[in-house]
Amino acid sequence: MKTLATFILLTLICFLHHSSAGPSSTEFVTKGGCCMSHTRDIIPRPKVKHVAETPSHCETKAIIVTSVCDKKFCIDPDSRWAKWLLAEFENFPDKTSPPAPFNLSKCGKKKW
Repeated sequence: MKTLATFILLTLICFLHHSSAGPSSTEFVTKGGCCMSHTRDIIPRPKVKHVAETPSHCETKAIIVTSVCDKKFCIDPDSRWAKWLLAEFENFPDKTSPPAPFNLSKCGKKKW
């Protein structure tokens, strides 16, 4: 009986750890394009597919970075890195194809 209780407890701990950690915990974008909170992650520039600000109706302002793996990250809009990335993305004439400074890598096994 103690073995079963220990097994259930360990399974629960593993499940909670898996569901609260990892790349999915950095995605906070709702269906309306708004962010619930910010992340401090810095996405490597070659892994960036798209950069945009949240819509004006959103309560939490953020810069949304979409990776080449189509994951969305809400970055603090006051972050110097996020402001630089947004400005560079907006000023680049062709945002979708190389030799742009964006989209240079393919989606791999990492969280980007």
